[in-house]
Amino acid sequence: MSGYNPFDNVVETIDKAAKILGYQPQQYEMLKHAERELHVSVPVRMDDGSVKVFAGYRVQHSTLRGPAKGGIRYHPEVNHDEVKALSAWMTFKCAVVGIPYGGGKGGVTVDPKTLSRREMINLTRRYTTMIAPIIGEQIDIPAPDVGTSAEVMGWLMDTYSMLKGHTVLGVVTGKPPELGGAIGRREATGRGVMISALNAVAALGKNIEGMTVAVQGMGNVASVAAILLAEKGAKIVAISDSKSGLYNKNGLDLKAVMAHREGKNPLKTFTGDAQHITNEELLALDVDILAPCAIENQIRKDNADKVRAKIIVEGANGPTTVEADEILEKKGVVIAPDILASAGGVTVSYFEWVQNLQQLRWSEEEVNSRLKVIMDNAFKSVWDIAKEKKVSLRTGAYLIAIKRVVEASEMRGGVWP
Repeated sequence: MSGYNPFDNVVETIDKAAKILGYQPQQYEMLKHAERELHVSVPVRMDDGSVKVFAGYRVQHSTLRGPAKGGIRYHPEVNHDEVKALSAWMTFKCAVVGIPYGGGKGGVTVDPKTLSRREMINLTRRYTTMIAPIIGEQIDIPAPDVGTSAEVMGWLMDTYSMLKGHTVLGVVTGKPPELGGAIGRREATGRGVMISALNAVAALGKNIEGMTVAVQGMGNVASVAAILLAEKGAKIVAISDSKSGLYNKNGLDLKAVMAHREGKNPLKTFTGDAQHITNEELLALDVDILAPCAIENQIRKDNADKVRAKIIVEGANGPTTVEADEILEKKGVVIAPDILASAGGVTVSYFEWVQNLQQLRWSEEEVNSRLKVIMDNAFKSVWDIAKEKKVSLRTGAYLIAIKRVVEASEMRGGVWP
């Protein structure tokens, strides 16, 4: 959206929550600014021998509650404002679920689909080298995001370790299990979306069995969320990738859809029992639950009125703008916000980090069990404060998160010197 700055959403939401909490500007002004912002040039030798230079970023929004934590995104639309907003959302996401991290985020402006495996390795190693001075297992811990993967995190860990002269498993999370990655990390964000959906449904006195769900996205978060919700009895009627979507009012054959995608085939070439729709049409479907699990700024002022879902569970970061939020709230839509619903990934990243530091290995059952406890408790806290203050779940989540960050600042003695 031309002229749209996602960080403006962050600032507006902070101001709204801080006012309800009764904070003076001097208590939370620092939250409207990132602590550290790094912009790097990333020269990469391509397969044909040429050198291309890509723009890279790493932003640390806050380290008041612990090391900065947040993913690395490879996407052609990555820019400074987006990364800054994503880093702030990470601060509040970690705070609302109560894990001891601050917020960080990184990215490179590149279309990873156009790179060979060797070019991806070259890009990752050079980008890691450029941001190495400000990351570390007690400083800033990256993780996968859009366009990156467990394999990419393995390259990042190896590069950082080579620079340090010894293996540093805890510098990054979301790694392959063979390199110290947590079992269950790949599914964690999607699992968190599923848990949040079940909690929202239960809080409204309903049952997930037979409820219709539209999932925007086809990446790791969206596909896992769709599969897990289907296992719980929901009917997944729509799903999409960046170019198009599929719809079947009686429920999609997820096995066939996932099999089609395994060959990296776009959904527009799917020939199974489904109607082809656009992403905009998916957002407007008459369903019980809408799960936007793609990228930010999908539900906006110009399309929020068309949304017919009764419940929205945000698996993506910042999929709903402030203006759209107001429209949906007036319509009575219940929104499980991103800083709560998509916190499964960073929670299990925390588990992975703890295991790396202590040289432990938890079972998948233990990881999933601990994740459910944290997500359930966080949802209950957000639901309770939202009802008490008569505000939306998003505002409730920010009330909890901002209070925890401000209290951390005050307990540390406030602004120094």
